[in-house]
Amino acid sequence: MPPVLELRGITKQFPGVLANDNINLTLEKGEIHALLGENGAGKSTLMNILYGLYKPTKGEIFINGQKVEISGPTDAIRQGIGMVHQHFMLIPVLTVTENVMLGEEAIHNGIFLDRKMVANRIREISKQYGLQVDPDAYIKDLPVGIQQRVEIIKVLYRNANVLIFDEPTAVLTPQEVEELFTIIKSLVAQGVSLIFITHKLKEVLAVADRITVIRRGRTVGTTTPAESTPQSLAELMVGRSVELMVKKKSATPGEPVLTVENLYVNDERGNPAVKGISFEVRAGEVLGVAGVQGNGQTELVKALTGLSRVQSGVIKITGHNTSHASPRQITELGVAHVPEDRQRDGLVLSFPIKDNMMLNTYYNTFAKGVVIDEEKVNRVSAKLVEDFDVRTPSIEATAKTLSGGNQQKVIVAREFSRPTKLLIASQPTRGLDVGSIEYIHGRIIAKRDEGAAVLVVSTELDEIRALSDRIAVMFEGQIVDILPANLVTKEQLGLLMAGHRPADLPSEGEGEPAEVDVEVVL
Repeated sequence: MPPVLELRGITKQFPGVLANDNINLTLEKGEIHALLGENGAGKSTLMNILYGLYKPTKGEIFINGQKVEISGPTDAIRQGIGMVHQHFMLIPVLTVTENVMLGEEAIHNGIFLDRKMVANRIREISKQYGLQVDPDAYIKDLPVGIQQRVEIIKVLYRNANVLIFDEPTAVLTPQEVEELFTIIKSLVAQGVSLIFITHKLKEVLAVADRITVIRRGRTVGTTTPAESTPQSLAELMVGRSVELMVKKKSATPGEPVLTVENLYVNDERGNPAVKGISFEVRAGEVLGVAGVQGNGQTELVKALTGLSRVQSGVIKITGHNTSHASPRQITELGVAHVPEDRQRDGLVLSFPIKDNMMLNTYYNTFAKGVVIDEEKVNRVSAKLVEDFDVRTPSIEATAKTLSGGNQQKVIVAREFSRPTKLLIASQPTRGLDVGSIEYIHGRIIAKRDEGAAVLVVSTELDEIRALSDRIAVMFEGQIVDILPANLVTKEQLGLLMAGHRPADLPSEGEGEPAEVDVEVVL
């Protein structure tokens, strides 16, 4: 019996970049085949070819043993191929039903949209695969995890039996990741075949039947979870030995750099999101903020960086009251910011990489009188691209042409390259591969050791525990507790994130600081 899907000798040449170089891949019926690789390795390009978004320079595609030509997404859908993109393709102001039927509208009485029929079909699919989505809900009102379910329903509604998941967990909380894995197993149990694109080693080992690793556009190995370890996969991905643990000495905190007192902040709809929290971050320490997404972390960071209005309370940075300061005023106090949403708050996607590298310093660092010093911009940008391993053919390429992970590297390069007194990093390694994560974690600890105060917000508990000296847990807009990182377990943090306080939790200040390197497996 032939494979459900076979790619033979797929090659894709862009100007100055060989994105895919003679790649072969097979997918069997009911199989989860993971495609693993660094940012910019060519994973998404390969899948965009399969989905008809790109035309290969050369190579062939076979479906159930028959050679096919895929000239666009319509051809792919007709062949039973569906793609769930990393950045969702949904219209926020439309309902679930309207998004699902968009492009394949059901009509009754010749002229009317048959929303009722489509809604009933959505309920059937939801029940069959355990997706649990309300057909009448508006996309803008749904959390990210449910929006992803809508994307899955969209392709199942079109009778896809081969699903491509492109970095499906990049924007999900740990709980949503577990729910997604349950859904994936339900899909496979009913005969659907999956290609799972990711760079997360734990996820590959947890869900895949087979694993193909791509590096620099070429296949470097195909293996199985039983034959692999996180270390062996990391080395295949990066081409060198990778340190999968964060090593750091005990912090030596100085004076407070960031002080927050009784802070209240509303969300975009005007509802209370941050409810009277107080804390401080001192020079030479990392304070990690843990919590399930949607418990006020986003609004807290936006208030600290001048992107949201403070309702009441006081924010002080290096002794200056910044409660109502502008982002530029805050930046000029020595604050670096890696935002949660890289595309909305971190980049101008239509600008070249070199212009994105100077977004917050163009008027001083790169000014030459009243004009921009283009020579300096080019020189500094080229060095940052090299230092931070941004995979791009040129600094002239626009940010929107980069993979999600390389977009993140542009932001990190810009923010980490300036003198910093306070680093605020929200989901700093979201979408990054293990090699890049290793590098960014090292730079965060280096900033701490240089005397900067560091606030890290992450939904990845392993990351919070690895980087933090103290951990603040947020639940429903409040800080439940602040704990010494070396004395609290992952299980205790999980309970706090759910609003419960275990009786055996240490209090801040209890316990002796570690005298040796702290190592937490990522």
